[in-house]
Amino acid sequence: MSNLNSATHIDTAKKATANMDSVNAEVVPASSPRRMLRIKQVQALTGLSRSAIYDRINPKSKRYDPAFPKGIKLYASTQSSGAVGWNEQAIQAWIEQRIHACLDA
Repeated sequence: MSNLNSATHIDTAKKATANMDSVNAEVVPASSPRRMLRIKQVQALTGLSRSAIYDRINPKSKRYDPAFPKGIKLYASTQSSGAVGWNEQAIQAWIEQRIHACLDA
């Protein structure tokens, strides 16, 4: 690859990264009480895997946690999308509850 092609490739990669950052930018301030988190954000905050999160909300699972916040459907039930979001404050409160439970033990 020539230096010109290499420089063009690097510029293209930088532009793609910049575009991804703007796509991932949050519109709602973090302090908003009604901010909804998607599954990947819940995973990042809790450190739990996708399956572990769904196990926490499934009463038939041995990992069921009645205190774990339930997901909220983001679309009307007539639509086929299964998009689910979690209230950020509820997730943060659950994390705090877990920390206090560990400290009190």
